[in-house]
Amino acid sequence: MTLPTRLLWSLLIAACLVGGVTWAILLLRPPNQLTLAAGPEDGAYHRIAVQYRAILARDDIALRILETAGSAENARLLADGTADVAILQGGIDVAGETVEAIGTIFYEPLVLLYAANALISPNPTHWAGLRINSGVEGSGTRAAFDAFEQAVGLRPDANEHSALGYSDSIAALLDGQLDLAVFVAPIDAPYLRAAFESGAIGVLQLDFIEAISRRMDNASLVQIPPGTVSLDPPIPSGPRQMLALEARLAVRHDMHPALMNRLTMAALELHGGRDILQDEGDFPSVSGTVLPVNNSARQLIVNGPSTWHDWLPYWMAAQLNRVVILLLPLFFIVLPLLRALPGLYAYAQNYRVWQNYPVMRTIEDELESGSDPVTLDEMAERLTELDDHLAHLRLPAAYRQTAFQARVHIDLLQRRIITERRRLAAEAEETASVAAGAESTATS
Repeated sequence: MTLPTRLLWSLLIAACLVGGVTWAILLLRPPNQLTLAAGPEDGAYHRIAVQYRAILARDDIALRILETAGSAENARLLADGTADVAILQGGIDVAGETVEAIGTIFYEPLVLLYAANALISPNPTHWAGLRINSGVEGSGTRAAFDAFEQAVGLRPDANEHSALGYSDSIAALLDGQLDLAVFVAPIDAPYLRAAFESGAIGVLQLDFIEAISRRMDNASLVQIPPGTVSLDPPIPSGPRQMLALEARLAVRHDMHPALMNRLTMAALELHGGRDILQDEGDFPSVSGTVLPVNNSARQLIVNGPSTWHDWLPYWMAAQLNRVVILLLPLFFIVLPLLRALPGLYAYAQNYRVWQNYPVMRTIEDELESGSDPVTLDEMAERLTELDDHLAHLRLPAAYRQTAFQARVHIDLLQRRIITERRRLAAEAEETASVAAGAESTATS
C-alpha cells in the first residue's frame, strides 16, 4: 500500500470516527423544552413550578407552565400527553399506565380555616348545615375533602358546598359568607399566611385526628409547632396536629432520560432541605408515590448523583450513567470471555490437525493386527493423502509445529508399512523356496 493510499484510508477512518461521535452526541441530546401542569396562578403548585423553571433555565431548558384547576386536572393532562410533567396531590389517580413518579416532594397539610366568631365542632361527624368551601372542580382540594367526608362518614349533602378559589374563599370567610374553608397546601402558602395574620380566622384542630388519618388512604399526620407562620405574634399560638398528603412529581414514562435526570436533580435541590415539616433528606422520597417510580430517578434519589455530574453537561451525565448501568453486567460476562479467547483460538487451530489423528490411529491398529499387501497399499495411499492435506493446511506460524508432529507420525507409519511389506515379501519368498525344495525332492 502506497503512502497516498494509506493517508487516504487514515483520513477516511478519522472522518468516520468524527461522524460517529457527532451522531452519538446529537442522538443523546434531549429536547430543550417541557410542559408542566401546575395549578392556579395564586396556588403553591404554581409558585413551585416557577422555581423549577428557574433551575431548568440554567441548562437552557424552557419550562412552559400550564395554569390548571389543580391536581385532578393535572392528572388528566399528564395522562393524555398535554403535559410532560405535573405536580400531583397524594391520592389523585392517573388513568392508564403511561405515567411514572420521580418521587414524593413535600407534605401538604389539610388546613381547615374557620371564622373566629363561628362555632365549629372539632368533631367532623357533628357538622351539619355548614357553608363549606371545599375547592373548585378538578382541584386536589376537592378530591381530598371528598375522601375526608367518606372517612368520617359525612354525607355530601349534609353541608352546603361552594367552589371558590383560594383567595376568594379567604375573603368569603372574613365577610361571614363561609363557615369553613378547606385547603390542601404548604402551611406557609402566601394566601394562608394572609389568613393567619388577619386575626379573624382560626385553624380548626380536629378531634380523633389519628383515627381519621388511618381511615384516609395516602394520609399521614404532621406536627405544626407554634410560631410556624410567625413568631411575633406567634402563629399558630400552640402546637397543631394536622392531616397531610404527600405531593408527587409525576412524568410521562417516555420522557427523555436526560430530562428525567435533570428534573430529579432539580427536585433534590428544591425539596431536599429542612423546613418546618421535614428534616433534611426526607424528600424527595421514592416511597408513598402509589405510581411506579422511574428507575433513573430512584437511583439518583437513593444513591445521589454520580461524580461526572459535576463536570459533564447534564444530558451527557444522564446517558453515561445509564450506559454504565447497562454495560456493567456485560463487563463481568465479556471480560472472562476475552481472557478465554486466546485459549479457544489455540484449541481451534490445533483441532484442525488433531481431527486427522483418528485416521492414523485406525491405520496403526490395522498394522498391529497384520495386513496383506493390498491392504498395505491402501493404507499407504491414505497416509499419502493425509500428509498432502497437512502439508497444504494454512496455519499461523505458532501452530505449525502441531502439523509437523502429525506428519512425523505419518512418516513413521509409512516406514512401518514398508517394513511390513518387506516382512511379507520375505515370508512369501521363504514359503516359495520351501515349496520348490519339496517339489524337487518329490521329483527325484
